[in-house]
Amino acid sequence: MLLLDHLRAEHELIERAVGSLQTFAAAPGRSAADGEGYLRFFRLYAGRYHHAREEDSLFPALVRDTAAPADRGPLKMLLQAHHSMAHILERMALAQGAELATLAARYGSALLHHIDAENSVLFPEAETRLGRAGVRELPDRAPDAEEAAARDAMEALVAKYPPREIPDLIRGDGCVSCEAYGEGCDGVEREWWTELEWEDVFHRIG
Repeated sequence: MLLLDHLRAEHELIERAVGSLQTFAAAPGRSAADGEGYLRFFRLYAGRYHHAREEDSLFPALVRDTAAPADRGPLKMLLQAHHSMAHILERMALAQGAELATLAARYGSALLHHIDAENSVLFPEAETRLGRAGVRELPDRAPDAEEAAARDAMEALVAKYPPREIPDLIRGDGCVSCEAYGEGCDGVEREWWTELEWEDVFHRIG
């Protein structure tokens, strides 16, 4: 499914951007123009392009074609995470010094956990459920001029500020590694699975 392939590939650049942001936030004498470049990337490419296509294409298809609930479970938590990260990003736009580094780490940690949840749970689950429903492809679009420019500028920033790890960040796959697990979401199996999924469980887990 091309949309899911595109979203996975975009995660790779977004991860590099998160690491580069950490280097930038810790650098002395930070360039205001470079700071704007990070904000444009996360607002336009990660937000208006990447997250919007999840919200406008993938999430509705799961609700419409597979009866995945929108008012609880993974979709609700992932959508809330989009909004929460956007709020942190707006705070980061006004931050300086140590506060910028703190917010950059907070934003980056949230975004990387979000990527892990999508890569290891949402996307594989979506492929299985949509395939069973006979949905082989979802609407997609190319980035517009502003989004593409923000992406290209980020490639230059990643080269200028090589990515670094976020200290003490522990990442992992599966629902149990998700920060929302047990705090608003009981995991995809309890929230989504029907008798069909449980009957097919050994095939699904290999």
